[in-house]
Amino acid sequence: MGRVNEGLRRGRPPKGAEQLSREAILNAALAVIDAKGLDAVSMRTVAREIGVDAKSLYNHVDGKDGLLDAVAEHVLAGIHIPKSTGALEHDLRAIARAFRRATLAHPNAATLVLTRQLSSLEALAPVAAVLSVLRHAGYSPELSVHLLRSLLATLVGTLLREANAAPSFGVRDPKGIARRRKALEGSGLPALVETAPHLARCDHDEEFDFAVNLMIDALPACPPT
Repeated sequence: MGRVNEGLRRGRPPKGAEQLSREAILNAALAVIDAKGLDAVSMRTVAREIGVDAKSLYNHVDGKDGLLDAVAEHVLAGIHIPKSTGALEHDLRAIARAFRRATLAHPNAATLVLTRQLSSLEALAPVAAVLSVLRHAGYSPELSVHLLRSLLATLVGTLLREANAAPSFGVRDPKGIARRRKALEGSGLPALVETAPHLARCDHDEEFDFAVNLMIDALPACPPT
């Protein structure tokens, strides 16, 4: 008689499957990502984290690709959209900061959150919040969408850099800054040499605020129509 795999019996659910839920799967996937990185995620590693057979996960998520989408949506669902004050610039900055906090709560998952094409209500909540602020300020539907996309491009690019998925050209620690500055000053390229003290250093808080403020401060150039 063949060996029954890890105590599984024909006609009975896998061990632990009775308590299995979509939320438990997503939390386990995030635990794997936080500990080992995005590349470590698979149906097997997530199932192992929970203590169930990998096949039981398919009752809740549609394979690995569906799992990754669900994880991204789960992180976005953690965004606490601030209550609108009616002040355009204040509200856009508040939404941007809330988006950053939720995205970087799981740094190893940031590229997943920022690059997946999602259409769930969770994923669209920050989009709806920005559009609501812009429409309340008097922008037309078409111009609101243009401004939304520009703001999102700014946010995504800045956060990908912060998640080490886009070039920053600089670092934060003093020793690393010194090494980077020396390399830039030794490049022989005038533009790099003269900006080396600044290019070698990258403070993500400062850069985020600068990028968001630059985008929002440009809004008067596109008045409501």
